[in-house]
Amino acid sequence: MARNNNCTPAHFERLSRRGFLSVGVLAGAGLTLPELLRGRPALGDLKNYENFDGTAKSVIHIFLPGGMAHQESFDPKPYAPIEYRGEMGQVQTKLDGVLFGNTLAKTAQVADKLTIVRSMTHGEAAHERGTHNMFTGYKPSPALVFPSIGSVVSHEYGSRNNLPPYVCIPNQPNTYAGSGYLSSAFAPFSLGSDPAAGGFKVRDLNLPAGIDDSRFANRRSALEAVNAYFQGREKSDQITAMDSFYESAYNLINSPQAREAFDLEKEDAKLRDEYGRNQAGARMLLARRLVEAGVRLVNLTYGGWDMHGNIVGGFRGQMPPFDQAFSRLITDLDERGLLDETLVMVSSEFGRTPKINASSGRDHWPKGFSVVLAGGGIKRGYVYGASDATATEPERDPVLPMDLFTTVYHCLGIVADKELMAPGDRPIEIVKGGKLMQDALA
Repeated sequence: MARNNNCTPAHFERLSRRGFLSVGVLAGAGLTLPELLRGRPALGDLKNYENFDGTAKSVIHIFLPGGMAHQESFDPKPYAPIEYRGEMGQVQTKLDGVLFGNTLAKTAQVADKLTIVRSMTHGEAAHERGTHNMFTGYKPSPALVFPSIGSVVSHEYGSRNNLPPYVCIPNQPNTYAGSGYLSSAFAPFSLGSDPAAGGFKVRDLNLPAGIDDSRFANRRSALEAVNAYFQGREKSDQITAMDSFYESAYNLINSPQAREAFDLEKEDAKLRDEYGRNQAGARMLLARRLVEAGVRLVNLTYGGWDMHGNIVGGFRGQMPPFDQAFSRLITDLDERGLLDETLVMVSSEFGRTPKINASSGRDHWPKGFSVVLAGGGIKRGYVYGASDATATEPERDPVLPMDLFTTVYHCLGIVADKELMAPGDRPIEIVKGGKLMQDALA
């Protein structure tokens, strides 16, 4: 496409805004981000707030999809009958009398930096509904799609250091990790590829071949003219979100600091080995780089934990890489002085049934499961709540998703019952009715 330095509204009189984009006027600049142009995530706005009252400046949310068994991980029951405790052994942690499953030997050595919540509970045994709970703090509703914690943080604080406020590694893992009733401007930025893959590059952070800085600047001028014209004629969330997205994209492309934050090649080879050169290691190391650079919330997923059969084989295959990477992440953050200002949360949509099934696995069980918290104002070396003797349900201090999210928002300096505006100008609390987990706070 030829350069055009004289873009005025008259040029676009016969084109809709969608049509303008679709004919490729801007596509050559590499800024279309195909997922956005299909109505999917934008990067968030640029409020750049620094009015910060919390202890956590950033969050790393590690989500283990499928429903991880608490009995084989953070809440083993060594004295329960074999059909309840399962075949896997346990390992002593740094906390007196506190055991983990034996595939978490390295994490056991950083337990003095963690809070283990052993009394999570909710009533949703379906994957989608349980996932909704653990990304939003709300039960699913047929009338309203609630925003994820990442989108709420993006809405409340905006971007920092020209980085998207909310990043998903490697991609947005589910519908409930999105912006819900908030503008799509607050949806996550997804990498587009796995950081563990050879030659990993984040899409859309560099100008494509044949586009130099001058041509890029010309096309930005063209887009600004288009925006000014169509903003006066059309009012919609998609237009506003797209404008916000493009502004964020320009800032990303123009920021060496932002590009470097996504570059794992900048890390020392020895540290990469210590995290593990696999999915768990690469994703958690990249998460640390991103929060260190200024991303406010990183969500990463790892593994598949829906182990209805052969749970022993499943854990022995998937947990060791997690154990290595997670323990190194906690240590790395602490060594860099970042743990006290970075809240790390490990969660899953629910736990697994107290009793081993006929296929040597466990089925869905939301009545009792575990979550792990660390840093960002959370107490070190603590077990919050307890399950009963067979890990069936909470015996002490039950924690609902709304309680967990109220506590995380508190650490972030966000008032959990603050009202945001849903469609139809309906005020909706960020989290409704949650109780602060006071004993879990440092």
